Amino acid sequence: MRSDDKAELVKAKYPSVRVVKGDLDSVNIIKVECAKADIVLRTSSYFLREIRMGTDTGGLDRTDFADCDHVASAKAITEGLAACDGPKYFIHTSGSAMLADVSKPERFGAAILEDEHYADISTLSAITSFPVEGHVHRDVDYIVLSSPSNVHTAIVCPPTIYGTGSGPVNTRSIQMPGLTSAILKRGKGFTVRGGKNGWNYVHIRDLSVLYLLLTEAATRGGQGADWNEEGYYFSENGEYVWGELAREITKRAAAKGYIKSDEVDELEPEEVKKLHPFGHVLWGTNSKGKAERARKKLGWTPTGESLVETLDEVIKQEAKRLQL
Repeated sequence: MRSDDKAELVKAKYPSVRVVKGDLDSVNIIKVECAKADIVLRTSSYFLREIRMGTDTGGLDRTDFADCDHVASAKAITEGLAACDGPKYFIHTSGSAMLADVSKPERFGAAILEDEHYADISTLSAITSFPVEGHVHRDVDYIVLSSPSNVHTAIVCPPTIYGTGSGPVNTRSIQMPGLTSAILKRGKGFTVRGGKNGWNYVHIRDLSVLYLLLTEAATRGGQGADWNEEGYYFSENGEYVWGELAREITKRAAAKGYIKSDEVDELEPEEVKKLHPFGHVLWGTNSKGKAERARKKLGWTPTGESLVETLDEVIKQEAKRLQL
């Protein structure tokens, strides 16, 4: 944990957890701790309670929840796991944003093309061939896939995550709350060039079940899951169009009196960057990735309510956070 305050929050909720103090640049600490571990999970603290509340994870010694794009810590994890003999398991979080080629500015806000639909089994070769240039997350993906032979890896690629987390620290996701906050602060709705682009979505509880299933497979020596080159796992339970979502958020926010109008502007990517430095990627790209592997190999069956069903709560939470 990065701070004593957050460490105390975690220990208060999970007294049996051993907390290690440090940050992502504490590479020596990370190596030492990963050398002790059988299984390492690398993702956001947003998932912490959802994963732990599921069931007993057997031989799980330690979980490491962190920024998925931090290169130095990714290398430290793989080196630490490889330091000891015997099979180790590394469950890493990437993200379905990698499916969009952000080096093509003409694609921001545009409708998805036929060849931009992917699946983690059917189009695996295309996914694993994406270059680092233009595709976010790929630099760390390559580090994970280059792990030593005793380290078995799985790469989870969540789309838009929604729902309120129930962990002791962070309970807020990024994309939809971020868009809602930007609309409320701006006082008016907006899209990236009309927002014809679309994404998949997954509820936090359903995504956490996927991590749990992979962890349980790791405690069985990997049985029942795919690893390494075939260990890519998308996670989705529906899809939406960003422009439609932005207009619905704006309509509901106006009806609740948080903004004065339900009008929606069409902004260029450079204008959206002023609202959020990565807003053009978060809200202006296409990312469609079908979760074939999780359903087929792990029996993953998402059951969470739809993204639209959570909109009113998100608007309420963001308005409260902004003290509106």
